[in-house]
Amino acid sequence: MISESSRKKLKVTVWGINYSPEVVGIGPYNAALCDHLLAQGHSVCMVTSSPYYPEWRKNPADRRRVFRKDHIAGVEVHRCWHYVPQRPTTLKRILHEGSFALVSFLRLLFLSKPDALIVITPPLLLGTGARLFSWLHKVPYVIHVQDLQPDAAVGMGMLKPGLLIRLLYRLEAFAYGKAARVSGISQGMVTAFKRKGVPPEKTVYFPNGVHLPVAMPLKGAFRRRLNLSRGDFLAVYSGNLGVKQGLEILIEAARLLRDSRIRLIICGEGAQRDFLAKQIAAHQLSNVILLPLMNRQNYEEMLVDADLCLITQQKGSGACFLPSKLLSCLAHSKPVLTVADESSELAVALQNGGFGRNVEPGNPAELASTMETMAKNPEMLLEFAEAGFRFVEQFEFGQVLSRFTQQLVSLTTSAPVFLVEAPPEKEATEPVGV
Repeated sequence: MISESSRKKLKVTVWGINYSPEVVGIGPYNAALCDHLLAQGHSVCMVTSSPYYPEWRKNPADRRRVFRKDHIAGVEVHRCWHYVPQRPTTLKRILHEGSFALVSFLRLLFLSKPDALIVITPPLLLGTGARLFSWLHKVPYVIHVQDLQPDAAVGMGMLKPGLLIRLLYRLEAFAYGKAARVSGISQGMVTAFKRKGVPPEKTVYFPNGVHLPVAMPLKGAFRRRLNLSRGDFLAVYSGNLGVKQGLEILIEAARLLRDSRIRLIICGEGAQRDFLAKQIAAHQLSNVILLPLMNRQNYEEMLVDADLCLITQQKGSGACFLPSKLLSCLAHSKPVLTVADESSELAVALQNGGFGRNVEPGNPAELASTMETMAKNPEMLLEFAEAGFRFVEQFEFGQVLSRFTQQLVSLTTSAPVFLVEAPPEKEATEPVGV
């Protein structure tokens, strides 16, 4: 039986830097959340940037435009100007995120008051803005974390411990301090929130979801398009080509491969694309094919024809991060070969799910050897593929989004318990989780 609280229709504002028509990264998940809320009868408004990711390039028409309003699949989308560097560095990323946080916060102030505000981070500064907005309007806010930025920056060596890191952690604590809920895409994130002082009853496990394929494209279309034979063993990587992915190990491994049947397909856009292209050309690697970002149909045709999916992470980057591309691979019943720290969320998920093999970062020889071993064992690959599909069923979009929506509705039915200025003793104490 459906309760009265579950029938309540909300006015929800979602605030995040990425949205449709971006097809990789956080954008598709923000769009899926808005689409689901709208389908459940809620009123949804999205405050976001002009499309730029993963190419790190705006459309010419957006470069001088401060604000713009779109309607995408029924969702009211407010676009805001932000600085987009051609070659992101640490300083330029700070300016990039800071410019969006400032301009979009000003836009948020002039929109009608919502029943609840959902903030998607990064950027971390949006959490600070959310607390200020909540104080001004007495609106509960939820912070949904796709990446623990300070932790990742320290883990990857991009920032050294010091004043800036201390400032980032203080901003993080400030943002979390009055949030009605703090959600994360992995169990490791939820554990990290508790370590950072978020009360357990306010933490929510909200993983990224995946649409389980109803019908697969015809096998062979991708191979025909690239003139690849049925005997070629295709190991594919698709997604963002950035520093965090540590993709140079694929180039190094390709140089060491002895099995001439193995073809590495690297598909995507990002800050490291030019570097990868130069490395492939410099080493004259005929066993590596670099492709642009694909539309959904071509992407699914590639997955259908792939023999193995590759997912790489730079050392220190994946302690609490589970790459969303993993779910698409498993949903298409593909075995996986990962490059990640043994303690990372990715490696732990792989071990628990039994759907592939993992190699530690910095060991291209082991990566090449593992790839060759897997290419010679079709029975092993089949077992991994079947295990992966069983594992991924828990992440089906409808289930994931419905559980989170229930959490959101519970905030408004419990008000004023969750208003930011409510005294601590009146805050909810029942355990929550999805």
